[in-house]
Amino acid sequence: MPTSHTAAPPEPSVCPSCAAALTSDERYPAWCPGCEWNLSPVVAPAADLSARQRRAAEREWEAQADALALARRRAEQVYGVVAAGAGPREDRTWIAAMVLAGVVHLVTVGLLAGSVALQFVDSWPLRVVGWLGLAFAVVLRPRLGRLPDDGSVLRRAAAPALYALVDRVAAAVGTGPVDVIRVTDEFNASFGRVGLGRRSVLTLGLPLWEALGDGQRLALLGHELGHDVNGDHRSGRWLGSAISTLTQWWYVTQPVHHGDRSGMLTDSVQEIANLGQRIANLAMACGNWLVGLLLGLLERLTSRSGQGAEYRADAIAARVASSSDTEGLLRTLLLSGSAATVQARLRSLSGVRQSSHAAGVAGFWAAFTAELASVPPQETERLLRLSVRELSGVDSSHPPTYLRIRMLGHRPVPAPALVVAPEEAAAIEAELAPLRLRIARELLA
Repeated sequence: MPTSHTAAPPEPSVCPSCAAALTSDERYPAWCPGCEWNLSPVVAPAADLSARQRRAAEREWEAQADALALARRRAEQVYGVVAAGAGPREDRTWIAAMVLAGVVHLVTVGLLAGSVALQFVDSWPLRVVGWLGLAFAVVLRPRLGRLPDDGSVLRRAAAPALYALVDRVAAAVGTGPVDVIRVTDEFNASFGRVGLGRRSVLTLGLPLWEALGDGQRLALLGHELGHDVNGDHRSGRWLGSAISTLTQWWYVTQPVHHGDRSGMLTDSVQEIANLGQRIANLAMACGNWLVGLLLGLLERLTSRSGQGAEYRADAIAARVASSSDTEGLLRTLLLSGSAATVQARLRSLSGVRQSSHAAGVAGFWAAFTAELASVPPQETERLLRLSVRELSGVDSSHPPTYLRIRMLGHRPVPAPALVVAPEEAAAIEAELAPLRLRIARELLA
């Protein structure tokens, strides 16, 4: 049976900046809630920097500060618009994004049509070019997504209680039942549609699921299923496939640097090969730069709509599970770094790492959830204040977590629309047991 890491009792100390008494925990950075000393521990810069290096570092710091200030203004602007009650159609920037997506799709269609037309030209070099164009069209085609064949799919027949709960949440949200549920080893969750039939896929990260209470799990389901009805244009087939296509273009057009071929070729041939490689890399670099520019433009055009959609998904989660449980979910999501640290610590315990029995795995999940539950309130508060300072969120597509929590206070929902009965929770736990065993083994490998 694995044992959890036991933290030393908190030791009081004094803030070196304001002399206020504070409580520290050896597992986490000590910081001062009063003056925010050591809120974000940083490594001191090297003392032997030249004057030129110091000026370069100062310019970089100023550029980062300006970028952060601009991002803060934009985030606060989106927050203000959504807090005022604006709906998804009131933000017109997504229209320009749809037009740009149309251009991307036209390029793909034009490449395909032109390549097919070259097959009917009475010139074998042009037909070869056409075959190359067809190959590129296949590589650069829009990706509609597909279910991975990695054992993460949990079929409805194997988990009727979990599917029934998700179906109840879907009905409360106003969308249809999900087609597929996946369970992964991530400290996250997502919702999307894949394939030509646009099958709905709900992905639940088991580490996150295990760390949540029943009400917070309802909030998680409400938020993810809310993405199907919250007006997020990025998840649509037209815009989503254009983004995936551009991403594929960006990977394909990255310059390729070959290894040293000296000794394999004569000097003259080597020079010609090097020249050809430099010309090809230059052309690919230009194409890669242009694709990156288009991707950045699409991100700018969709960020307002996407962040507004996240706020609306949070509001849907609050209606399903209450504002307090939704806030609890957001605060738990702040602990992704702590979750990774806990997993690494448990992996280092030989008794846990070598265990392959169900009892040992059950001990792993008990230790994992106990460790996360023991995160002191001051560490969660530190992470939340870092969100204020650094605009940090779940990822770059989400609003800062502190703004999401603040938004929940605008229209608080005190009582949940749904509850999970004890027998329902027990049935879901039993259904997840085989996946819990497999994922624990993967995390401990």
